[in-house]
Amino acid sequence: MKKTVLITGAATGLGWSMAERFAAEGYAIAGLDRDGPAVEAAMARLNATGVRTLALAASVSDEAAVEASVARCVAELGGLDVLVNNAGLSCNTPALDLSLTEWRRVIDVNLTGVFLCARAAGRHMVGHGGGGIINMSSMYGVIAAPDRAGYCASKSAVAMLTRVLAIEWAASGVRVNAIAPGYVRTALLDDLIQSGRVDIGALTRRTPLGRMGTPEEVAEMALFLASERSSFITGQVVGVDGGWSAYGYI
Repeated sequence: MKKTVLITGAATGLGWSMAERFAAEGYAIAGLDRDGPAVEAAMARLNATGVRTLALAASVSDEAAVEASVARCVAELGGLDVLVNNAGLSCNTPALDLSLTEWRRVIDVNLTGVFLCARAAGRHMVGHGGGGIINMSSMYGVIAAPDRAGYCASKSAVAMLTRVLAIEWAASGVRVNAIAPGYVRTALLDDLIQSGRVDIGALTRRTPLGRMGTPEEVAEMALFLASERSSFITGQVVGVDGGWSAYGYI
């Protein structure tokens, strides 16, 4: 029987790469994104290859929209086996300049959104034989960096939320893990490099493996954590960062 995965932030970047990878493994794909037209187009591309898809336009910080989206996924695709909590925002602002509005926005999406989606999916999974939840943390949820108070706080909280949900839901067969990516060569990073806001040379020198990650490498980890190959792994935050967080030298 084919499985179903719900991926948030599925229209572009890491979310799209994960949607492609899960689709290649035979999963039905429910893509959720706040950009309705973009997620419709993304799911249409997969659907054209014979993959069962569902496009869901919603913000992960909207409780009612999240609940309705999970309900549609279950009803229209026949269930929900895996949730990938990928949607998130960056927040590179010095703490003294960080407004309460910006702080709340990044916490609402990066942390509250993860909780709302996990809770909605968990309510289904706990009563239907289990499942897998993969939350997107960050290497900046494990190590600190300047000018990222909101981002680091939200991503480190995701790591702890992951552990709490894992031990709460383990007896019901629900495994909850997190991925902590480092710098990954997405279109967003390419734009920052081209605009001069990111020094690619400095980043690669700081990374022990000497390069950026690829979206496909993060997608492979998500697929592994969703699969039976990781059946005894839960409550873990797995770094996919080329050794960045292990390397203490700046």
